[in-house]
Amino acid sequence: MQLALVDNQRVEAFTGGRGTCPTCLSTMIAKCGTRVINHWAHYKKRECDPWWENETQWHRDWKNLFPIECREVNHVAHDGEVHRADIKTPTGIVIEIQHSSITDIERKAREDFYKNLVWVVDGKSFQANFDIYHMLPDPQSEVAQDIVWSKAQRHMQGSNNGIFFRLSEAKEVYPELNITKENLQFGLIHSFQEIKTEIEKSYNGYHQYDWIRPRKTWIEAQCPVYIDFGDEFLVKLENYDASNLHCIRLVAKQKFIHDVMIKKHVHEIASRFYPLSNEK
Repeated sequence: MQLALVDNQRVEAFTGGRGTCPTCLSTMIAKCGTRVINHWAHYKKRECDPWWENETQWHRDWKNLFPIECREVNHVAHDGEVHRADIKTPTGIVIEIQHSSITDIERKAREDFYKNLVWVVDGKSFQANFDIYHMLPDPQSEVAQDIVWSKAQRHMQGSNNGIFFRLSEAKEVYPELNITKENLQFGLIHSFQEIKTEIEKSYNGYHQYDWIRPRKTWIEAQCPVYIDFGDEFLVKLENYDASNLHCIRLVAKQKFIHDVMIKKHVHEIASRFYPLSNEK
């Protein structure tokens, strides 16, 4: 833990320090040194919150992006169950900063408990298996309404560069069929280059991607998932449109931090258009 109560103040660990756990009120001792991140540990028992994981420098760096009053905040359910959120913003958004693997059961339990929750996942361990490909137009844009993209996959150069079918063409050729974005899998193949200018004009962060041996619990998560690969953008997992295409959206880390502090619900994060570099 980063914080414990000392003289009724939440403070960081210091050499020789003793304090009280803000959650269970048991004695805490400071663990400090050159080989560990300075932290508090329970004196006579293991961690009082079963959802808590050992903290890495990545965890600590994320916590330090927020005011101290937002870090390690107790969240109490109506039935009295208590868990300690990594970050809880003044508007009630909970951010769970997740480095280690997590079971579907625990992930669902946390989502049910916190409800207004967003995940930030450390992506360094699987970054080599996560490929980001061509830009996609804003799914709400006019150009996107007539397009069904071929799913990008590693070693599939055509799809990775961007190929698509047009819904209008398929309906014209096969008027007797009930063709929709959900079931369109054939037709004249078009390339990204044909509509590159239109895509660039409506671009606001969406891309195709392929995740080799994915962590399926994050794809199946009910709350928003943002992956941190260590640069200025977070990678948000999304479904693109009615075609059920899995895509990602690049969200500037500064934008994410700004929005979670002022928005009331996780689905409002990065919901308004903002300028993005399209170098990825």
